[in-house]
Amino acid sequence: MYNLFFKRVFDILLSLVALLFLFPVLLLVVFCIKIDSKGSVFYIKKRLGKDQKLFKFYKFRTMTDKERSQYKQVFEGDSEITRVGAFLRRTKIDELPQLLNVFIGDMSIIGPRPCLPKMKERFGKHWEERFKVKPGLSSLAAVKGSIYLTFEEKGYWDKYYVDNLSFILDVKIILKTIRIVLIGEKKLFNKAN
Repeated sequence: MYNLFFKRVFDILLSLVALLFLFPVLLLVVFCIKIDSKGSVFYIKKRLGKDQKLFKFYKFRTMTDKERSQYKQVFEGDSEITRVGAFLRRTKIDELPQLLNVFIGDMSIIGPRPCLPKMKERFGKHWEERFKVKPGLSSLAAVKGSIYLTFEEKGYWDKYYVDNLSFILDVKIILKTIRIVLIGEKKLFNKAN
């Protein structure tokens, strides 16, 4: 049975292998971000994790250092996205620093995406379900439409994931995530599904 202990072992092994394998890519990204725009290489903010505990969430910075006035969804073509940032977002490379979050135990490879503390209620009636497991680098909601889903739809898929947690489901989500990275969210989801 795929329990949380086995899931944690899987997370440690997969994140460690990925960090070691991708280390040259991570260094190249750091260099490109520094050349492309001023500011920190990383975007670090607090997110809610398992049992609603706050943790520091890491991403490569893809936007200018200006603070956004609202917690609004960022779409392709936003004027605040840097040139390098557009590529990092399209390929999901901006998410790779979260492998460190996975390795240290704040996140899992697969689970509901981490959310901002002020946004948890926007997931509707399912908002509490998502906090029964660690947030993930990828999620069932991400492979079902990600930014094109409503918060209620994301909440539904998060609850479905928590209720049906299994190794097979995690593997399916990993494979679908790879497909999204290779093809792109816009091509797969920017239409009625």
